[in-house]
Amino acid sequence: MTTAADYSGGTAEADHLCVLVHGLWGNPNHLTYVAKTLREKHPRDKVHILVAKRNSGSFTYDGIELGGERVCREIEEELQLIERAGGKIKKLSFVGYSLGGLVARYAIGLLFARGLLDKFECMNFTAFASPFLGVHTPRRGFGNRLFNVLGARTLAMSGRQLFGIDTFRDTGKPLLAVLADPTSIFMSGLALFRRHTLYANATNDRSAPYFTTMIAKTDPYTDMSKIRVNFVSGYENVVLDPLDPVASPSSEDGESGGQSKKKASLAARLRERLEQLGIVLALGVFVPIFLVAFFTNSGYQTLSSARRIRLHEQGRAGINTETYRVDLWMKEIRSAVEGAYENLNSAQGQEYLRASSSSSSSSSSSENGDAILSSDELLPPPPPSSSQSATKAESEDGKQRGTAGRDILALERRQSLPTQPTLALALYQFEAIKALDALGWRKYPVWIHKHRQSHAAIIVRKDKDSWSEGKIVLRHWVDEEFLL
Repeated sequence: MTTAADYSGGTAEADHLCVLVHGLWGNPNHLTYVAKTLREKHPRDKVHILVAKRNSGSFTYDGIELGGERVCREIEEELQLIERAGGKIKKLSFVGYSLGGLVARYAIGLLFARGLLDKFECMNFTAFASPFLGVHTPRRGFGNRLFNVLGARTLAMSGRQLFGIDTFRDTGKPLLAVLADPTSIFMSGLALFRRHTLYANATNDRSAPYFTTMIAKTDPYTDMSKIRVNFVSGYENVVLDPLDPVASPSSEDGESGGQSKKKASLAARLRERLEQLGIVLALGVFVPIFLVAFFTNSGYQTLSSARRIRLHEQGRAGINTETYRVDLWMKEIRSAVEGAYENLNSAQGQEYLRASSSSSSSSSSSENGDAILSSDELLPPPPPSSSQSATKAESEDGKQRGTAGRDILALERRQSLPTQPTLALALYQFEAIKALDALGWRKYPVWIHKHRQSHAAIIVRKDKDSWSEGKIVLRHWVDEEFLL
């Protein structure tokens, strides 16, 4: 049985380093088939593969920040090893799977702030099923509310960050909002890459839903039995055409097509009811046992993670944290931001409102057809020089962002269509969509048919037949998207 290590590394002739980062609860071997597919296309004298390993297993509970620092350190050490072996890296690429996409973005920000990205040609940033908007579900209902509450509190620091209930350092924002702030080191570093590609499961991804992995405010795939989709030629039945993913019903479908869809829909509903019945019967037996085990493990992992974070902050975990605690904002913009926030007044808020109001009649579109606000966003405030000024700045900023936030959400409600309603996302998620879409992503919806666990199948976490459709996704990536 092969492992990711079998495809890692490269010769001294390789000048392109590709870093692979796994997801929550993951380990390097989850990316074995990703590394294998890349290696089969590009030999060791062309591409040097690094599968990050210091953030494995329960270490992924420790948060995006700590994970990003670990990956950054691992990259620096790998570059030193390559140089000592006589090699020289000229190009750099990243592949992030699930949470690994966020960890990779954090590491890129650190590399940018430390000036290391200036030494390379930044080529590819690819994400597979990465929750760029977090995993806080916009769906209503008791079950989803319970998921949002428990999920955020049972995955330690990573859970708080993925559900957007954390406050990152002194920013007053969730880490996900800082990662997507146009003035941050994270977006500045990410913008240097020539190609940004993402693959998102259209259905059956219960870990990272479509809206967050596609960076979208709508979801046209809530009922696959009611739509007809178009596929990329050569990758049929799996990779959807990003320019025209959902086809309009054609006359060829006719009445017989409608009848067959109804039958398929009825069969699907019947199957779903039977599954629900089985689940209900199992709940009474297994749930009490499961909940005890789950919360016991969650409590243990949270305490263990807190201890690791404490040791990391004290510099006792093998990494000098001072090296990576860099300024989060672009220095060129920082002085302008300071001046702007010293002179905040109500007129500035009214200008922002006017810009948002006008944008409702002249909005641009993202690659997947979602409306994007054209109004300018407020820049985040720098840390005040004293507690008194901090209180004043926070108060003024809160009023300003409150007004802007209401304006943005009101605009989103006006743009929501009955046929394609806008999801009830948080303000920072709408802002993240706007900022991230400005990078020009190549977005590919993916339809995994064989298995209901599409989150694992999209990268073939295990080489088994029911996950084989992920091989088509990876083949599309190396053949059509990866720039050498």
